[in-house]
Amino acid sequence: MSFAVVLSKPSCPKGFNLAKQKCIDDDECDVEDDYAAHAGPCGENAACINTHGSFYCRCVDGFRSSTKTANFSAETSATCKDINECVENAGLCGPNALCSNTIPHYTCRCDDGFSPMHGMEMIHRIGSVACRDIDECEKRVCGQNAACINTPGSYVCVCHAGFGLKSGRANFSGRQEQCEDMCVGDKTICGNGACHHGARGHYCACHAGSTDYGDTGSRCSALNCDVFHEHHLRELKESRVAHELVTHLGKSCLALTESKTPTKLDGDDTLERLLSAVDKLLSSGSFKDNRKVSAFLGLAENGLRFIGPLLEPPGTTRSSTHTELQLLVHKGVDLPQGSVTLSLKQAQLDIHLETAAGDPVFYPGFTTVSLLSYANLEDSADGFFSGMKSRDGQRFRINSKIVTATVSNRNTSHLEEPVQITFYHLKQSNGSSHICVFWDPSEGEGTWSPRGCSVAESSPEYTVCSCNHLSSFAVLMALYEIEDKFELQLITWVGLSLSLICLFLCILTFSLVRSIRSPRTTIHLHLCISLFIATLIFLVGISQTENQVGCAVVAGFLHFFYLAAFCWMCLEGIQLFRMVVLVFNTNFKPLCMMVGGYGVPAVIVAVSALTNAKGYGTERYCWINLELIWSFLGPACIIIIINIFFFIITVWKLAQKFSSLNPDLDKLQKIKAFTITAVAQLCVLGTMWIFGCFQFEKGTIIMSYLFTIFGSLQGVMLFAMHCLLAKQVREEYGNILSRLCAPTKKRHSELSWSNSAKAQASKSTQDTGESHM
Repeated sequence: MSFAVVLSKPSCPKGFNLAKQKCIDDDECDVEDDYAAHAGPCGENAACINTHGSFYCRCVDGFRSSTKTANFSAETSATCKDINECVENAGLCGPNALCSNTIPHYTCRCDDGFSPMHGMEMIHRIGSVACRDIDECEKRVCGQNAACINTPGSYVCVCHAGFGLKSGRANFSGRQEQCEDMCVGDKTICGNGACHHGARGHYCACHAGSTDYGDTGSRCSALNCDVFHEHHLRELKESRVAHELVTHLGKSCLALTESKTPTKLDGDDTLERLLSAVDKLLSSGSFKDNRKVSAFLGLAENGLRFIGPLLEPPGTTRSSTHTELQLLVHKGVDLPQGSVTLSLKQAQLDIHLETAAGDPVFYPGFTTVSLLSYANLEDSADGFFSGMKSRDGQRFRINSKIVTATVSNRNTSHLEEPVQITFYHLKQSNGSSHICVFWDPSEGEGTWSPRGCSVAESSPEYTVCSCNHLSSFAVLMALYEIEDKFELQLITWVGLSLSLICLFLCILTFSLVRSIRSPRTTIHLHLCISLFIATLIFLVGISQTENQVGCAVVAGFLHFFYLAAFCWMCLEGIQLFRMVVLVFNTNFKPLCMMVGGYGVPAVIVAVSALTNAKGYGTERYCWINLELIWSFLGPACIIIIINIFFFIITVWKLAQKFSSLNPDLDKLQKIKAFTITAVAQLCVLGTMWIFGCFQFEKGTIIMSYLFTIFGSLQGVMLFAMHCLLAKQVREEYGNILSRLCAPTKKRHSELSWSNSAKAQASKSTQDTGESHM
């Protein structure tokens, strides 16, 4: 028997290799393959670090693992990515330097206009870099006519005094432009003067009659000092205040135009003198004639145009007892642009600065805009309307403060861009038209004229005027005054007084005489009551316009009671139609009559007052204005049309019945009389309002007389138609007179018999629904 011993080879754990029967560490980082050696077990941009039995990976400097950990194993999917130091660390390169990312690090380079202090143009991976500013002015880059100003990283060239750039800019850099002598480059730089070059730059020697207002850098502007000569203002020569002001302005103007050296006047003091003189002239009373108004407005306008450039920007605002002024000033070589608004208590001016400055070629270096309002000049300037074209019966009245608008632009006779002036009315007016006007001294001896001005917007409170020239402006209110006022008032008072008496007699007759009572006389009664109250209110309150609320109440009552009269007239037409055409009971129920006679007009007046409360009461009368007139004329016209329709049908039916074989002549004759009376009544009331529907705003003399006659005597006409021409009423009047004159006993017996007879007749009337008239 034999035995054998088998020895097994020893094994090592992972990460170790067997050598000489021993397990030694395996260096995984030591690879022989070229590709593997280049990338390594950890991949690109990563370093392999061996450990006892294993290894780990770490990204090289300038890279970061995708797992955001410092170490990672090869078994993971982690990779190393470049770090963008310029993004993660703002300001890494320091001030005035630019950071550029590279792989694996970054690079710093100084900005344009800066250089590194150590001389190296580019610095790699050393943190920040010190960059110093390059002084370009050492190289004389601006030329000999400009001063160089060094700035961080750049420079600016500023022309010397007396030199400038063609582009008009204040400075430049580079070599695109060069400074030129301003006197040579711009031949019009001095305007009305000669340009000279001096140590302090260019200056203008103004020609005779011109001035630069004491500013040596401004263009010379022509001044017409002759406007302050006394022979141009001879209409105001009797005023010591005007004489002193004109003398001061004339001397100041000459001082500017004749002085060999620049003269600087005190603009604030001169303006104060002007406004003080205007106050004194206005407080002294009216100017009495239009020549003085022309002289006064011309003095104010020329004075403001002369003083404006003497003031410092942005201007001034002044107010006193009789004047209110706002004056804007802009100074500078650049032409101003945009729109400005000057606001006073009673007026407002909207104007473009380009319009105020004028032609850019002749721009003098300043722009002024002024708006001056006068407190009581409208009293003196009212009545000069020879330049207005008026219609028949039309007259004008100033309804705003008068204002003077001036600008530095001398050519304002026809502006390409119109100006807008808003005037607030002195007295609110509903229905009256307004006209924009200016004071024209060239027509006659001075007048208000609408030439060149139009109304852009108007309301009872204000009017906006658009004008293509500048001067002194106002707003006129067109009135339609009735001439022969005394005669018309006399006719009105006498006629209305007679109407009140006659309407009162009608009311007594229809309410107290029982024998004539019927639905139709009830309609007559309320018609007379409505007209009586309306006439009484008209007589007492139509002209009481001092209190607006009270005037509106009067207008509302007149609106209601005149509409009520028309409604009762309409009910009468319907009643006749029912009596003649419809074969059934012709009596109206009392409640229905009251609703139709008083309820309908009450609803119309209530709706009108709620929709337009300001429509009640006009400037001259306590009546509804033109905006609300159709709340009266509309229902009135509808009622007239309805009655005409019913009357035509009624007359046609009457004609048929008269032509029948067995007509009830007595009944038909009564209905015929009713119809004729109703038609006559419609003609009286309808004709009256045809003449008077627009009478409270404007009218002709003939229309005024017709309306006054028909309106004032309508009560007399109704009394004549319904009482004097009615046989039964005349008989009752006779009976009453006879009983008043007869002995007491006889009068008592007759009265008893008459009452019994009347009771029977009344019963018969109520049964048949007919009137015994």
